[in-house]
Amino acid sequence: MKYFLPSTLVLTLFSTFFLFSENSFAQKADKAALKSISPELMKQYIGFLASDALLGRNTPSPELDTAAAFIARMFRLDGVSPINGSYYQPFQLCKTDLDTGNYLRILEKAITTEFPIKTGFVPYYINKSASFNGEIVFAGYGITAPEYNYDDYQGIDVRSKTVLVFKHEPCENDSGSFFDGKEITKYSGLNTKRKTASERGASAMLVVSEPGNYPSLKPRGHVWPSLTKSLPADAVPFTMCNEEENELPTVQVGEEAVKALFGSIDSLKSLQQKIDNSHSPCSFPLPGKEIRLGLKTRVTERQVVNVVGYIEGSDPVLKDELVVIGAHYDHLGFKKQLKPGEDNIYNGADDNASGTAGVMAIARAFASAKTHPRRSLVFILFAGEEKGLYGSDYYTNHPIFPLDKTVAMLNLDMIGRNAPNSLNLVGAASSPDIAAITRKENKKVGFKLVDDNSVMGGSDHFNFYKKGIPFMFYFSGLHVDYHQVGDNPDKIDYDKASRVARLAFLTAWHIANDNQHYSIIKKD
Repeated sequence: MKYFLPSTLVLTLFSTFFLFSENSFAQKADKAALKSISPELMKQYIGFLASDALLGRNTPSPELDTAAAFIARMFRLDGVSPINGSYYQPFQLCKTDLDTGNYLRILEKAITTEFPIKTGFVPYYINKSASFNGEIVFAGYGITAPEYNYDDYQGIDVRSKTVLVFKHEPCENDSGSFFDGKEITKYSGLNTKRKTASERGASAMLVVSEPGNYPSLKPRGHVWPSLTKSLPADAVPFTMCNEEENELPTVQVGEEAVKALFGSIDSLKSLQQKIDNSHSPCSFPLPGKEIRLGLKTRVTERQVVNVVGYIEGSDPVLKDELVVIGAHYDHLGFKKQLKPGEDNIYNGADDNASGTAGVMAIARAFASAKTHPRRSLVFILFAGEEKGLYGSDYYTNHPIFPLDKTVAMLNLDMIGRNAPNSLNLVGAASSPDIAAITRKENKKVGFKLVDDNSVMGGSDHFNFYKKGIPFMFYFSGLHVDYHQVGDNPDKIDYDKASRVARLAFLTAWHIANDNQHYSIIKKD
């Protein structure tokens, strides 16, 4: 059976076909560039990055610096451009331990009682020194929870004062608790209490375990190596230097401080019971008592770098828009204590030398293409992902290129293991447009694609997602060698890794030659 169409519809369809064909021609990937993403190239890159000589690429470490220099050198040799003359985006990490001279004193009627660190008080983590003198207010559990009709700060003024609060939440062991039974709510956490107190204007916080729930009120606070003989000095982790910069100075106090403030442990226990039984706050200032608090820290700074390459788009307008292709190049380092003959290096071949190699191969392919795409491309190898997504956190808060011009982020993390023809698309539900493009381009690659939102926050794409940037995370799945010393180059499926990189290249080529903007579905 034949159908005859009106002439106007024929013209419309012809015009649509012409535009589609023109757009498809522009989006057709350079075959030679695509072919250059080979198993052999992936093996070369991974072999260097995951070699024993790089000692697991810990953040920070000289070996991580060596990996960064290798990536930058490959970018330069392959014709991938630096930005403002450099392939590096440096940022600082800090390691903080307690210094000497920390003190906690309580003044009453011209009498000063001093409490020794460790047995009398222990500071919670803080990355800078702080000191405070002032009045003290008992603020119950330190909770403001409108949905439970409960506010320990109602009717009290804590501005420029120290608040003393219980550690957890009311009735926490009661299945009939007016909060949420025995389920712990967000209000129980120290960070929430700190934030609430800060919002009320408090200058410091004392925390005490609930005497009705604990037989001992021994202060614990943060686990500081300088206060714990069983921990080596290098157990202090490196964190982002500005992390917790504005955190409220907070210490946990023990029984002697409680006695100095309330007269006895039983007095504080009675206050806890009153709050728990009445389901109502019981907050009040402690008249005639003042605190002297001094926290001193010792900070070691280390610089690490994100490695960034750039290929400018060919369209005079669209080149201002960007596609980011990224992976983390760090891993876990090595064990310092081992038995004779035991492997002690976390080589991180799959996690994430494989994804790093993928980004490097994709950058090389784009640089070798006869024509560059319309949009610009940014290739970022992030440091510190294993420590807490540090590199991508820094980039998204200090972007080299405007985030509102970043149309998509493609993340490659662990792309070289498990079933040869299976690949997880993490974020398909959150970025349906990018997922649709990936599925279309996958017809040229042939993976069985599996939508996966189980590790949404597990890699560097997550910081872009939080900024509202559509993304796709290419992930071949976990395995028995994940974060183990067995994650070695000889276990990588180089053919699979190269095919994943080709799929990411094709997806990036499509997006970089498109003029569309894509949806992002964010959950609260």
